[in-house]
Amino acid sequence: MEEHNPEIFEKYFNALMEISRAITSDRYLEDILKLIVMVTAKVTEAEVCSLWLIEENKNGKTLRLKTTQAIEYEYVKDRTLNMDEGVVGYVATHNKPLIVKHVLEEPRFKEKEMAKKLGLVSMVGVPMQVQDGKVIGVINCFTTSAHDFTEAEINLITAVANQSAVAIFNTKLMFDAQVIREELETRKLVEKAKEILMMRRKISGEDAFKWMRKRSMDTRKSMRNIAEALILSEELNE
Repeated sequence: MEEHNPEIFEKYFNALMEISRAITSDRYLEDILKLIVMVTAKVTEAEVCSLWLIEENKNGKTLRLKTTQAIEYEYVKDRTLNMDEGVVGYVATHNKPLIVKHVLEEPRFKEKEMAKKLGLVSMVGVPMQVQDGKVIGVINCFTTSAHDFTEAEINLITAVANQSAVAIFNTKLMFDAQVIREELETRKLVEKAKEILMMRRKISGEDAFKWMRKRSMDTRKSMRNIAEALILSEELNE
């Protein structure tokens, strides 16, 4: 990539616009992740781009490979690293890009068999930051020949990575908000259904809940479905 090539920077701005549109779209997260690696590969002219996201659970944080635009599914499936592992872990924990001229000679690079198979030589890993500087993932770009990534290239990939981080973060926020709304709505329906059962069967709230839970298990339907059926039956009997 030439540092002041107008065509490259036109592609760069088009890439940012495409990712920006994803932020306000109703795309699912999986679609956005695929879009990001495809756009990043196109704008950087890299042979392979991969995207890792930080996942938090009760045992702490891990990095999971979520998608790539040029590697078969078997490579992507169930690939995880601890936060202190590999090039990806280094980039995520140090919050700065890392350039590797020869991946097969880099001790921190964990996927040497994959690199041999695909003929990958050089790479750069860039952190994905949201507005408060928090790192939510890492984007890796690989070339099939030895390559010295320039400052302009690093800045370009960083801009794409950070714009992508915003799209992912906002999508997760919307998803979490939707889950919370649905959970609250379900609780309200269950409470209303419990009251109906308590009146019909002259039982306690605890017994009413147990009845609904058993019904849910027996019919393999959700508690929400059971609650909605009870409420509907009550309305039809009015």
